[in-house]
Amino acid sequence: MTSCSERESWAVLAAARGVGPAAFGSLIRRFGSARAVLAASARPGAPELWHPPPDPEPGVRDPLRDTRLVAELQNAAAELPVILGRVAAVGAAIVTADDADYPRRLRAIDLAPPVLFVVGDQRALDQERMIAVVGTRRPSEAGRALAGRIARELVAAGATVVSGLAIGIDGAAHAAVVGEGGRTVAVLGSGHARLSPRAHQALAERIVASGGAIVSEFAPDVAPGRSTFPRRNRIVSGLADATVVIEAGLRSGALITAGWALEQGRDCYVAPGPVGVRVTAGCLHFLREHAGLARIVAGVPELLEDLGLDRLPSRSDDVTRATRGDLGAAERLILAAVDRGLGTVDLLAAETGLATATVLGALTRLELLGLVVTSIGRYRPAGARSSASGAPKQSAGIEVPAAFAGPSEAVIP
Repeated sequence: MTSCSERESWAVLAAARGVGPAAFGSLIRRFGSARAVLAASARPGAPELWHPPPDPEPGVRDPLRDTRLVAELQNAAAELPVILGRVAAVGAAIVTADDADYPRRLRAIDLAPPVLFVVGDQRALDQERMIAVVGTRRPSEAGRALAGRIARELVAAGATVVSGLAIGIDGAAHAAVVGEGGRTVAVLGSGHARLSPRAHQALAERIVASGGAIVSEFAPDVAPGRSTFPRRNRIVSGLADATVVIEAGLRSGALITAGWALEQGRDCYVAPGPVGVRVTAGCLHFLREHAGLARIVAGVPELLEDLGLDRLPSRSDDVTRATRGDLGAAERLILAAVDRGLGTVDLLAAETGLATATVLGALTRLELLGLVVTSIGRYRPAGARSSASGAPKQSAGIEVPAAFAGPSEAVIP
């Protein structure tokens, strides 16, 4: 114990099973420091030596009177070198609520996590504007596109995007941000060594490489479970000024995040959808149940206005202004057709009357200039230009308003 700092002791104490924010606070108040808690836990006969005080009020249970908790603290004290070794192995920094640079928004919520394990740039957790973008794990193509478009516009407006790294809307938002070279924060519902889903390991690495961060309140080897994701969700909303829900079923975890946002006094914006559609049923229900609190996402420009974000020019805008005037006649024809939603080579050739080889050559140059992107054989407007494309799209039989149209995020699992 003599070589263990107070910061490291906080990490070990937080790693003990059953020590949530409430129990952690009780322990620190009782013993004065995390080092003192672990020292008491390491003594022979620790349960007898503690002699917890009586319950303060009838019916109010003192967590320190739980013999199972004492046993877990004994285990944590015995495993101290192992726990700290695992933290070092995943490259996580230890951030405690006792630190001056603990994220200020998170400090303001109830049940704030006493310890955060952070991989990446810790400063990403406390930027000037932080917006959470969340939604279902099983989105429609239109939902993915909307999540990507909103995330890109938030980046262009100078905001940092927070989400939960889950498959679906979360992954689409994170990927769109790193694709624009922006900064995003992913909050895990597990420890760093048990990153879930494993399919997003590469995305997590890109987030860190882009100046963002991966954060968890759980020790590295904690597995994801039914109780870990709701705890994760309160951190997602707690790190943000506002939470935006794209698509959510009636039992979606995204609605838990939205509920936390309102509970924490943060703004909440929910994208509505057609009646009778599973993927948006939760959004409509939430808007009905929280009328006057949750606000409707009426369109992306309207959302940015509601958030108070003045959109700044993005790199894609700069490329467009610099190059559109230099395009040849064929390239201008192709670019206009792509803007109208004609995305395949065959459709472009039929629309413009150009030979297939000419269309392919024009598309290659437009890709090099950053004006169009391709995925699964279809071409779409690139970057911020996607928001200018007003062509309505359909996905899974759902009609999507022009305000929500945007490029698909085909790279997201």
